[in-house]
Amino acid sequence: MIRISNRSLSTIIAVLSLVLFTGCKRDVSSIKEVTEDTSQFVTLTDAVPDAILEIRYFGTYNFVGTRIDGYLEPTALLTRVAADSLRAVSDDVMRQGYRLKIYDAYRPQMGVDHFVRWAADVPDTLMKQYFYPDLDKSVLFDQDYIMAKSGHTRGSTVDLTLFDMQTEKEVDMGGTFDWFGPESHPDFCGNPETLEYTGDNSKSPTGRAITSVQFYNRMVLRQAMLRHGFKPLDSEWWHFTLKDEPFPDTYFTFPVRQLDEK
Repeated sequence: MIRISNRSLSTIIAVLSLVLFTGCKRDVSSIKEVTEDTSQFVTLTDAVPDAILEIRYFGTYNFVGTRIDGYLEPTALLTRVAADSLRAVSDDVMRQGYRLKIYDAYRPQMGVDHFVRWAADVPDTLMKQYFYPDLDKSVLFDQDYIMAKSGHTRGSTVDLTLFDMQTEKEVDMGGTFDWFGPESHPDFCGNPETLEYTGDNSKSPTGRAITSVQFYNRMVLRQAMLRHGFKPLDSEWWHFTLKDEPFPDTYFTFPVRQLDEK
């Protein structure tokens, strides 16, 4: 039996309306539950104390240019299972001289809805030069950069990079988090399966490229995440989802804020 409150039903109706009226191609037929239950979530830094947080959607340096709905505090949340696996990743990369730096983890549905409204407002291009200079904003729905549903809302997806403990700087990945374009793909200028750098930048519309060192850095992060149960996304080098995520068909609606220890 599907158990939803009146408030949750309103959320589902809103999502379906977004799909119909924005032309977003995301299939929402797999949604089985929408809930505000936080009982299986933890504050990420409680589970991974060595992680550094730079929660982009709490601030203004993101592709929208303003704080995103639902981000009430500059913290990160994950399901307990995903957080435990991320702790193993953290221990792994620390042995290599790095720390994890988190851009985003759990994302409430209201945050996703904010992205959809922004994408539909085509004249608003405040942050275009920083995140999508090679694209016309009107194509963001058609090219699936913006969707009405996000894996982040299921609670076991994380966006992250590496921080070098020796240089005390973020590792150079050859591109910023949330860059809209083929330059963000894990196979850009290389083969992520063989870890071979090819330098092939033919997919870049303006001839951009990354160096062999930048490609290697992306692969260090990718390999560590894969070793500990996460799967990558073929369009974003920073995005990983726990393979055996505990809530594959559940979308959560509670805001991002510090959770009480359980």
